[in-house]
Amino acid sequence: MQATRNTHLKFVDFTHLVSWSSYALLGKNLIYTQKYSFVRIGEFLKRNKEQVQIEDGVLYKRPTIRINGNGISLRDEIDGKNIGTKNQFRIYKDQFLLSKIDARNGAFGVVPQELDKGIITGNFWTFDVDYNLINPHYLTLLTGTKEFQKLCQTASVGTTNRNYLQEDLFLNFEIPLPKLTEQENFLSNYNNKIKQANKLAKQTIELEHEIETYLYESLGLLKKKANKTKNNSLQTIEFDSIQEWGLDKILSSSVKKSSKFTLVSIEEKPFLVVNLFRGKSPMYKDDSNKFILNQKCNRWNEIDMSYVKFVDEHWLKSVDNNNLTKEGDVLINSTGEGTIGRATYIKKENEGLLYDSHLLLLRFDKTKVNAELFVEIFNSEYGQNQVNDIKSAQATKQTELGTSNLAKIQFPLIEDLTTQNKIIAKIKALRANRRLLLDKSLELTKNAIQEFENAIFSSL
Repeated sequence: MQATRNTHLKFVDFTHLVSWSSYALLGKNLIYTQKYSFVRIGEFLKRNKEQVQIEDGVLYKRPTIRINGNGISLRDEIDGKNIGTKNQFRIYKDQFLLSKIDARNGAFGVVPQELDKGIITGNFWTFDVDYNLINPHYLTLLTGTKEFQKLCQTASVGTTNRNYLQEDLFLNFEIPLPKLTEQENFLSNYNNKIKQANKLAKQTIELEHEIETYLYESLGLLKKKANKTKNNSLQTIEFDSIQEWGLDKILSSSVKKSSKFTLVSIEEKPFLVVNLFRGKSPMYKDDSNKFILNQKCNRWNEIDMSYVKFVDEHWLKSVDNNNLTKEGDVLINSTGEGTIGRATYIKKENEGLLYDSHLLLLRFDKTKVNAELFVEIFNSEYGQNQVNDIKSAQATKQTELGTSNLAKIQFPLIEDLTTQNKIIAKIKALRANRRLLLDKSLELTKNAIQEFENAIFSSL
């Protein structure tokens, strides 16, 4: 009789059992490369439970562990009298630290110098490292991968989102362990790419500042300076610069100046605008293929279609087509904590869209206003300060921008449309360069992670 190969049952020698869990029995070595020898994590990590009794009047450093292996940093340094849990644990530089709650999300890392002699609660574990076997930063890279996080999920027990990693299962995980020299090579290659990526990311931040500086200089705007000292003396303001009565409005109006152009508003110059719409209150329908934009869709000069909601097709047909988005329109969030005031220039690919009542649509006379330049002004600190003044108005506590308040927002009016076009052309060129640098930064980061994972995991 010919023997048949069993492709369904898996067998494990009894002597190899360490726990009655599917991972502990079958999960090992399923995805790792076989190029390196395998070592139990417990062979090079030993739990350190040095206890600390928290005392009033003593400052204690506490850590934050970011998920996905993104490191550990100082959360705060706080007086013991403000710490409720008095029995805690000591941590030291270069120990390996994890959150037993967020281990399944990659909350692992090496304790940095700034947290030496810090403290942790029982929700964190710290381990002494055998540096003869492993570089803890190599372990941070490995534990930060999605594949390792999947393994941690199988070894986490609990209800809802409070799943705790089981220490015995974690220490019995076997991982591929190259020689220390090869671990160092992995880290060197990874860190070099990340360093390049961070350098490019820093350049994108500098370019963003350059864009706003150019915008301000081109329009003759003054940047609002942070008031670091309290001024107890009498402050004055010219009468002709007052737009509205109210202390908050008068003081904020003092920073709305241009040395080159006249400041105007839609309220003052209604001929600049063809239409100003508030969106429609929709009739939703889950099984429809017609959709409507909401304030989540409207990012900073970008439409994100992943947040659309679906509406009744017959109701949609009742909406006047003139209300739908057209190229050159400006879509502005009218409500929402953290979303109010975001503006987007509507491009050709976003024509014909409907938006709900939490958004406003501004349609300029294209012969008088370059809408792309308006969006840059509106999204800048200058424009957002005005939105915040409206949002935090002390008399009414308004959290609604609305058409009337939007019409009061002031912006420099450059009567020569050619000059407007030149300014926005320069800004668009700078933004394209910023986008290129950002894409390169993201690609380097992706490559750094991918190279490491390709070397460690056989199925990736």
